[in-house]
Amino acid sequence: MPQSKNKLSAAERKALKELLTRRRAVLSGDVNTMQDNTLKKSVSAASGDLSTVPYHMADVGTDNFEHEFTLGLIENEEEELREIDAAIERLNSGTFGLCESCQKPIPKSRLKIVPFARLCIECKKDEENGRPA
Repeated sequence: MPQSKNKLSAAERKALKELLTRRRAVLSGDVNTMQDNTLKKSVSAASGDLSTVPYHMADVGTDNFEHEFTLGLIENEEEELREIDAAIERLNSGTFGLCESCQKPIPKSRLKIVPFARLCIECKKDEENGRPA
């Protein structure tokens, strides 16, 4: 790992790992709750439980929107969980804090805000603008 003024100390790495672990626990709980609630609604509707079946087309539309919205949230949070797991693996392997594109250190200020960041700010901007990093 290249030496730099941005090199993380052992205490900073430990604090970031704790932050990632706590965020992972919260997200896992959220995802499990949303999946359980969505599955319960789907199972009750599929089983013919008419007490939860809406009678008006607007209610059907609302239910479909809520279902799709929840599935989108689950997908986003699962992606963040994958990023967190990858960041924890980088912490364990000693490559955490280096931009995966240019190999320069990611600023500590960025890691404190987005602790699972893989790219420095410049490379992330390039990625978002469709330019090769």
